[in-house]
Amino acid sequence: MKALHFGAGNIGRGFIGLILADNNYHVTFADVNDTLVQALKAQQQYDVMLADADKTATTVQNVTALHSIEDKDELEAAIESVDLITTAVGVNILPIVAKTLAPLLKKRSTPVNVVACENAINATDQLANAIRDLVGELPDNVHFSNAAVDRIVPAQSHDHILDVTVEPFFEWVIEHTQWHGPELQGVTYVDDLAPYIERKLLTVNTGHAYIAYAGQYYGHHTILEAIQDERVADGLTDVLTETSHYIETQFSIDPDTQAAYREKIIARFYNPDLSDDINRVGRGVLRKLGPADRIIKPLKALAQARQSHDALNQLAAFALHYQDPQDAETVTKNAQLAELGVQAFLQQHAQLDAATAEDINKVYKAL
Repeated sequence: MKALHFGAGNIGRGFIGLILADNNYHVTFADVNDTLVQALKAQQQYDVMLADADKTATTVQNVTALHSIEDKDELEAAIESVDLITTAVGVNILPIVAKTLAPLLKKRSTPVNVVACENAINATDQLANAIRDLVGELPDNVHFSNAAVDRIVPAQSHDHILDVTVEPFFEWVIEHTQWHGPELQGVTYVDDLAPYIERKLLTVNTGHAYIAYAGQYYGHHTILEAIQDERVADGLTDVLTETSHYIETQFSIDPDTQAAYREKIIARFYNPDLSDDINRVGRGVLRKLGPADRIIKPLKALAQARQSHDALNQLAAFALHYQDPQDAETVTKNAQLAELGVQAFLQQHAQLDAATAEDINKVYKAL
């Protein structure tokens, strides 16, 4: 069995690539980072270490890589022949991947599964729609399956460039309805993916965002520093209590089950081996303030249901206050705030009603 994975970064190697290799796939990584690509071509293996007391290590073998631009012919041949195509590139890069995949998937004559493993709701649908926009309908043997993925992989450096440290916990859930062929071991298959996607996005990612944005406001530089601040820790609990109300209502999830999941997620943020720079977690603020993303989606739903969302209002205000001159989205956010003002920005960008936008504006001004 052969797999092609777009994105040779830490998540690609330490999470998706590891599981695929454990399932006896030969994994080819596609990336534009020539240093990583050349190292994978030369070594064809790397170590994945767990961020636990034992620092358990697993050697991932039977891997190689292709440069997404310079190895164009080989990449096209791989797209035409592999059994599985996955991505971990960031949802904003999916349209670029779509341009590479579209003409070749259009003429596929054998079955292939395509799964976008991104921190977004129905990312595979976004990839599939971008491909269809380019070439129209695809053959029935091209199977698109949405997925929910969860594993914290912090920024890091190692003596060997390919080695990667990951947290022990992971969850990869795939939509079963469109999947073709044998199931992957270590992956959970479900018919209804929505509860898993939203539970993860609105607990792990919303929580991570809160720690970053509140942490910067209170003068911290890393996630570990921030979570150890009682003000941040208390605010995190309040935010995730509100998102839990949304999740429980939306998907009829038992409150005790969600509470246990929430506490497990909060405990993960205290792992000293997983601490990340606040700016790395906080970047991409425009996307994170989008109407269907981790902050605004639950906030808007709770506001419409007249349920408590004060903590999420605070999170939105912290996100508006966030500064990083190296992040293009933060620079754009600041320019739009200067031009429109907070309330108009939230109404246009986050698609909030005037009353909710004004509530957040009041919190922002108080900062």
